[in-house]
Amino acid sequence: MNNLKCKPLAVMLAAMGAAASVICPAHADHAVVTVNGGRPSSLPTQIPTTIEGITGAQVEDRINASDSEDALKYLPSLNVRKRYIGDYDHAVLASRASGTGNSARSMVYADGILLSNLLGNGATYTPRWGLVTPEEIERVDVLYGPFSAAYPGNSVGAVVDFQTRMPTRLEAHVKLSGYGQGFKQYGSDTHHYGKQGSASIGDRQGAWSWWLDVSRLDSNGQPIAFANKLLSQGTVGGGGVPVTGAIADRNPANKDWLILGATNQIHTVQDHAKVKLAYDASPILRASYTLGWWKNDAERSSQSYLRDAAGNPVYRGDINVGGVKYSLLPSDFAPSRGDLEHVMHGFSLKQHSKGEFSWEVAASLYDYARDRVRTPTVAVPDLNTNGQGNITDMGGSGWNTLALKGTWRPGVDAQGGAAPHVLDFGVQRDSAKLRTRVFSSADWIGAGDGKHVSTFNGETRLDSLYAQDTWRIHELWKATLGLRFERWQAFGGEISNAAGLLYFPGRSESSWSPKAALAYRASELWTLKASAGRAVRNPTAAELFQGSIVDGKIINTDPTLRAERSWTSELTAERMLDHGSLRATVFHENTRDALYSQALTPTVNTVQNVGEIRTTGLELSYQADHVLVHGLSLTGSATYADSEIVRNARLPASVGKRQPRVPDWRATLLASYHLGDKWTTSLGARYSGRQYGTLDNSDPNGATYTGVSDYFVADLRVRYRFSPQWTGALGIDNLNNRKYWAFHPYTQRTLIAELKFDL
Repeated sequence: MNNLKCKPLAVMLAAMGAAASVICPAHADHAVVTVNGGRPSSLPTQIPTTIEGITGAQVEDRINASDSEDALKYLPSLNVRKRYIGDYDHAVLASRASGTGNSARSMVYADGILLSNLLGNGATYTPRWGLVTPEEIERVDVLYGPFSAAYPGNSVGAVVDFQTRMPTRLEAHVKLSGYGQGFKQYGSDTHHYGKQGSASIGDRQGAWSWWLDVSRLDSNGQPIAFANKLLSQGTVGGGGVPVTGAIADRNPANKDWLILGATNQIHTVQDHAKVKLAYDASPILRASYTLGWWKNDAERSSQSYLRDAAGNPVYRGDINVGGVKYSLLPSDFAPSRGDLEHVMHGFSLKQHSKGEFSWEVAASLYDYARDRVRTPTVAVPDLNTNGQGNITDMGGSGWNTLALKGTWRPGVDAQGGAAPHVLDFGVQRDSAKLRTRVFSSADWIGAGDGKHVSTFNGETRLDSLYAQDTWRIHELWKATLGLRFERWQAFGGEISNAAGLLYFPGRSESSWSPKAALAYRASELWTLKASAGRAVRNPTAAELFQGSIVDGKIINTDPTLRAERSWTSELTAERMLDHGSLRATVFHENTRDALYSQALTPTVNTVQNVGEIRTTGLELSYQADHVLVHGLSLTGSATYADSEIVRNARLPASVGKRQPRVPDWRATLLASYHLGDKWTTSLGARYSGRQYGTLDNSDPNGATYTGVSDYFVADLRVRYRFSPQWTGALGIDNLNNRKYWAFHPYTQRTLIAELKFDL
């Protein structure tokens, strides 16, 4: 092997997740390749399409990661709408052609267990990031686009795959961290602090291996909502209590409004525990089981800016601002309490052979064991004042998966030599169950039951068959052809109010999704790739079974709601560099019948189909080690996306406008410098261009509450190894203290400190 061949091999091994050491003498016929490290990605890396990843060691070294989704912070074209540390219900993953309002257009897995919440689509149906802690991540990889037949149509945007630790020897870790943020916005000038602790231990003894991970997060986030009144809602006159403190502002549509106070200041305490067991019945057969538990106690409080003549805060009743009367509703400053307890199970039996045939049986279950949110329906000044209220109970909701998978390498011997074909095939079932019950009580804080208010239930099921063949046509050519068949069903839909219960009709549809990819190694340094795939993203239960009851009939719903149908393609050129790689990808996505909430009547919005959305863009990705000087590593990306609504009969004003929450430009840069074997310093930057939050782009003012703004933020991290066991780190997120929005405000400048012990 000569130098020219050796350098690309090192990059290839690194890209596959291995810690590779490649020795290439200047005058030698052979090179020595030593590979160390953890498990490779479970994504189908044999498919010649775009996969990006980062190891857990790199995350720990370079990124201020307080939540597992932070591992994705600098990967190309991705953005997680994380509003504060511990954000558990709005951290949506956005990809190349999907915004932060489309949670059902990506899939997140941890060790093969589905974390994506496909009960619905949107901000409140985010992946269950809390079931993975940053400390247990071994690596995380992303497959861009629906180019593998092994994944459902929800993979249209991206597939994220977390691989967590499974030890080969005794190891233990303890980590303590704390953070603080100063927050200034409108009338708020506050400081918010939090702390986090985690511990893990694992070992391998003979055929058995095990892992235990526990953590607690106690986070006080900044206010993420603000009570407001449009000036047009006021009545000129002398009625109401005269107040001061209201702040004049303009909403996203540039209409004048008053900001009356800060709401939804969230204090969340989250406990996490995970047990992983594995047993090697033979050198090629492994059984594994995962039990995950997550508990969250959340309190959302409010602060009124309004003061009466005596200086007392005002939370209720009619008020008068400058001679104009407004009415405060109980919901304007309503606090709330959340009590959530979720349990996750995963089991797999996998036979992995170097010979012709391998197989796996995998099953998982995610259960909302308890999920209650309590909100008063009368005006109360704080979390401790009791009164009438509603309790929303989602207990019993959840999802489960079952998969039988096989891989056939015809003609391969027992030593696993190269095969011209690798055939993957399988059968899968993915089921989701949505259960929502609302009851009222005079004791909103402690009631266990009460008067029935409403019910909202429904189930979906997806049965799938798939097969794909990766064919080494020639030493320079590689191709993949795949086909996926899906049968989708929706049933058990029901809605009720205090007067009665009504049922939705069941639905079922079938679809075919072909996939194709082709790679050509043009030279020792250049590789060209082309990929195409169809994805059918079926409606979720929350999208399909919606509406309200009037005069004994279900209204405000779309009974003809159709699945999204997307064709996605990309063309890629990759060049291997001395210590890294450079990639350019042109991508295109055409989506028909996109699912978005839009006006059904002048006063009601509901999920409907948008006729057609087209997105065309360019993605550049660069990564290299030892750039300019030894020890300096750079990763960077830039993405341009032209995402346009082409047809929409429901809202003609949206035609020709940009798709919501998909910016024109995105860019990331992360520079990491190792000084000796003790110091690591990293400086990161993230940029997102102009966005809109509405289909007709009628919200030009993004720099305000409920707006969607552009941003440029910088992050800093310094890590020092005191000894082989002890490390410490100081970091600052949003170093430049940028104020930016995605409906809610993101965190402002945040200082993070960490201390870790490794055995």
